[in-house]
Amino acid sequence: MTKAAPAMHVAVNTSRRTNKSGVEVEYRSVLLRRSFREDGKVKHETLANLSALPAPAIDTLKASLAGKTMVEAGVALQITRSLPHGHIEAVYAMARGLGFEAMVGPACRERDLVMALLAARICAPSSKLATLSWFADSTLGADLGPVSTDDLYRAMDWLGTRQAQIEKALVLTYLRPEANPEKLALFDLSSSWVTGTHNPLAAHGYSRDKKRGVERIEYGMLATRAGIPVAVRVLPGNTADPTAFIAIAKEIQALAGVEDMVMVGDRGMITSARIQDLKNTALGWVSALRNTAIQALAEDQGPLQMSLFDQQNLAEISHPDYPGERLIACYNPALASLRKRKREELLDVTEERLKTIQKAVTAGRLKDAGKTGLRVGKTLGKNNMAKHFTLTITDTTLAWERNPETIAREADLDGIYVIRTSVNEDTMGAAETVRVYKSLANVEKIFKTLKSRDLHIRPIYHHTEERTRAHVFLCMLAGHLTWHLRQALTPLTFTDEDRPVPEEPVASVHRSTAAARKASTRTLDDGTPARSYQALLRHLGTRTRNTMKMTGTTGTFELLAAPTETQHQALNLIHDHATNHRK
Repeated sequence: MTKAAPAMHVAVNTSRRTNKSGVEVEYRSVLLRRSFREDGKVKHETLANLSALPAPAIDTLKASLAGKTMVEAGVALQITRSLPHGHIEAVYAMARGLGFEAMVGPACRERDLVMALLAARICAPSSKLATLSWFADSTLGADLGPVSTDDLYRAMDWLGTRQAQIEKALVLTYLRPEANPEKLALFDLSSSWVTGTHNPLAAHGYSRDKKRGVERIEYGMLATRAGIPVAVRVLPGNTADPTAFIAIAKEIQALAGVEDMVMVGDRGMITSARIQDLKNTALGWVSALRNTAIQALAEDQGPLQMSLFDQQNLAEISHPDYPGERLIACYNPALASLRKRKREELLDVTEERLKTIQKAVTAGRLKDAGKTGLRVGKTLGKNNMAKHFTLTITDTTLAWERNPETIAREADLDGIYVIRTSVNEDTMGAAETVRVYKSLANVEKIFKTLKSRDLHIRPIYHHTEERTRAHVFLCMLAGHLTWHLRQALTPLTFTDEDRPVPEEPVASVHRSTAAARKASTRTLDDGTPARSYQALLRHLGTRTRNTMKMTGTTGTFELLAAPTETQHQALNLIHDHATNHRK
């Protein structure tokens, strides 16, 4: 084997001595040395004394020994290619700062491709085939070398085998008692449509995307109270919400290693039947009552009366139908006004639709009472308005009138909602319980990020169960990094930095004066432009990595464009966020 050449370097030594006249003089020597190892020790050999050389010559020699390309003065430079790099640099800086890249897996080709897929999902979400083209038009193409679709699929398969390990690491990081003293875990379910006809997970079910006539999959997201996704489960498209909740509830204890975790889910997720199942576990829960249950509490001088809210906007009540549970009733006047306006609009719209059917009956185009009833039923069911109308239908007539009793009964509960929980008051007070339930909005933000705002999880093109799960998991990991990026870059965006802590539990929180000023002037306090998160990501992408060439030569070298003030601030914010988060 060829012996490696000894490393050479320029050593600058400075010392102070007193001359014969008693004056202290600084002596400076510049030596060219080589380093070598002998008997296990590093030694240095002086090859030349460069002290007599001018400073520019010494600097040139030092740069050359450091591996830098020197350009002769007067030689013209050409930029042969410029590739977007700043947004990719931001994603990798966050991932490495958080220790996220190491958590994904050991260094290997598959991990490199998974990290590239995550960067692509955050910066330019698209299909895997389109992602390959994006690689070629960014610095990732040059860094990764040749990549095929088969390479990407192998990387996804590798990621799928590591999902359990990665999720356990995330749960231990974010839901362990030290990081999550409240022991809270948020869970919600969503769905996305699937292309093709061979995906075994695809099925017709309730469409949260309002896209009818297509098959879909469902996925349940587990998150921290702040809305950081830490685990995901993919289920067939026809799975009921409560079934999905129980499936993940059984896994959360094993993942977190915490017996007394508190699960938070909406009223459609944690139903009365699921609560009975949860009572057989050590899991606590926070949910809410359905409207029919709230009406039952208000009837016959029940515990829920408007007088509760004369002096405050929330109050704890109890009822024998809910043994061992706490009920916190809340009243929000703004919500009451919204519901009243919405109900009046729906009543008017429903009547207009009924008038259209009535004209068809009067004109003789609709002659059968049964067929008329079907059309009327479909119309009333569209907005759940059947309870508010009394109908008279014959073969030749259609008449209706509003039901003032049901409308008044519903109006009496406008703005009222009831939180139910198994957690005792010493652990979680009434106001905090309401805040915890309202934090489910953070999971909704995850789904918004996944579906349309940032990551575009849908439509799903994969046709196998394993790769469908890997695709959703990849999007969840991208959502995890996106959460951190959004938090870090908050000072440069329109996000409100001055929200009250803790927030008022019931009333709506309004934007602070500083946030309103940012939105109206579209500038930050220092006068630089304020941007949305996506606009800021695009701005970061304008920092290019340039391939340079000297005129008359064939060699090239790369030069990264100097960052703008905003780009410099963004990288500093990402570094600070990652550093603080790891402490």
